[in-house]
Amino acid sequence: MRFIAIALASSLTLVGTACGGGGDSATSDSISTSGVDLNGAGATFPYPLYSKWTTDYATATGVRINYQSIGSGGGIRQFQEGIVDFGATDGPMSDEELTRTRHGAALHFPTILGAVVMTYNLPAITTPLRLTGEVIGDIYMKKITKWNDARISALNPSVQLPTSDIIVVHRSDGSGTTYVFTDYPSSASPSWGQAAGGPGRGKEVNWPVGLGGQGNEGVSGQVKQTPASIGYVELAYAKQNGLPTAHVQNKAGEFVEPTIASITAAAEGVIAGLPADTDYRVSIVNGPKGYPISSFTWLLIYRTAPDPAKGKKLVDFMRWIYSTGQQSAAALDYAPLPAALAQRLTDRLSTLTTTTTP
Repeated sequence: MRFIAIALASSLTLVGTACGGGGDSATSDSISTSGVDLNGAGATFPYPLYSKWTTDYATATGVRINYQSIGSGGGIRQFQEGIVDFGATDGPMSDEELTRTRHGAALHFPTILGAVVMTYNLPAITTPLRLTGEVIGDIYMKKITKWNDARISALNPSVQLPTSDIIVVHRSDGSGTTYVFTDYPSSASPSWGQAAGGPGRGKEVNWPVGLGGQGNEGVSGQVKQTPASIGYVELAYAKQNGLPTAHVQNKAGEFVEPTIASITAAAEGVIAGLPADTDYRVSIVNGPKGYPISSFTWLLIYRTAPDPAKGKKLVDFMRWIYSTGQQSAAALDYAPLPAALAQRLTDRLSTLTTTTTP
């Protein structure tokens, strides 16, 4: 089942069995609690899957979970302020952000693996474009302004590129998708870093060019309706809206298509080296294997839940995520967590102090 409808997404709210939408309202505290067991807010990156999970979980257990897709920046702020029972983000909280949580120590729990993809509106081009981190960075820094620029042409010698101007689309809200996207040119393009005068890496950066869209929904909608545009969105938003995706160069020099297998490959070797007590705030961007703009997405929860009853319900839901929920990830273009990591995270849930282990 597909869950994205661009024209409607920003007007819907997910409560248990209803599909919800995106947009960003990072300072909003208007989350409805009527008839809801748990409230969460944050990343649009995993929204299609979270929509299915909360619907399926409500059907199986009767527990109703309201998840609002408002962007990672908004999710972090609402979590810090105690407005929601859990947050969700695609860019991990900084050390400084972790000091400003209302209810004490917060933890990051990866839920699935996803990919940020470069999507574009060039109907005449039927083969996937090939792009490098440096070229992507130069497009977003207004150093490459034409689709037939020599550097793009050199990467795509068999493609007849148009002479049109490139219309750049980026996120307008605080966004974990932006964090993951900017992490890639930060490691692949010498001119992208703030020290070199570029935008740098972050959930929000100063864009020198482009149109802003709220949420993955807004960016995919802008690209879909704007000829000659390029934007970055989570893989599911591109595939479920019929948008093409570029093959992007990884550290080994390979141009990799974003697929479930290539996203999983990007995480290989990272998991084994993580200590058992890590907070999992790790980047798998631009590694030597797999698709280079891959990432975990995280739930944010308190080590000591301020409401023990809600804490118990949240842990039960997360146990379900790491077992039954993982089985539906691939159908919505997310890569499930490796089984060993899912078990480690399940075990870690037992350390939360106000919950009761079943």
